[in-house]
Amino acid sequence: MIVFLGVGLALLILVVVMRMLLKRSLREKYAVMWLVIGLAVLILGLFPQLLTAMTDLLGVQLPSNLLFALAIVLLLGVALHLSWELSQAEDEIRRLAEESALSDAALSRLEDRIHALETESTKDTGADPE
Repeated sequence: MIVFLGVGLALLILVVVMRMLLKRSLREKYAVMWLVIGLAVLILGLFPQLLTAMTDLLGVQLPSNLLFALAIVLLLGVALHLSWELSQAEDEIRRLAEESALSDAALSRLEDRIHALETESTKDTGADPE
């Protein structure tokens, strides 16, 4: 029964990731990671003896311990990658905010200059500025 659950979960992950890719709600660089995870779960679901063989090879006492250790390493990797992405996004947002502030200041100076020129022009002609 657990084999069917593992295979079903893997297929669900793969279908959801592919659907999100087609809808463009998930970027390709993240989809690769989820596809690899889905395929790994599918392989372990179809061939559970692989986990037992890896447990023996690595000297781990229980297959579940190896599974949890691999999951923790994976989650740490994902957290580190997302922290890096967040840092990059914060730098980009800060840069764009600075550029926007400089553009607003330049626009304000131009508007003040135009207003001053219009006022000067109406003084010269004696017409009402409005």
